[in-house]
Amino acid sequence: MAYKIENAIVKKEISGKISLIDPDNVFADEDAFIAIKSDDLITIQLLINGIMKNDFKNWKELGVIPDNEPLKTLFVRLGYSREDIARMIKEF
Repeated sequence: MAYKIENAIVKKEISGKISLIDPDNVFADEDAFIAIKSDDLITIQLLINGIMKNDFKNWKELGVIPDNEPLKTLFVRLGYSREDIARMIKEF
């Protein structure tokens, strides 16, 4: 079973006006929102799914991860190929 983070798009116009694009009306009753870059959101969803399936390769071999390293590089460090990541994305 794949875990899905409910999400919508927060759009910022040149004028600075921010609008919510929520076609499924998931956030109709919400007063506050958090904006996350789309590739980071996908990475977070993949991480959660990997943890739930206990599907990670070689966690102990990661060693120290620099603070300035992007989260999305974690999959490469864990030994996942592009095909592995594409398969995981298709699962949700």
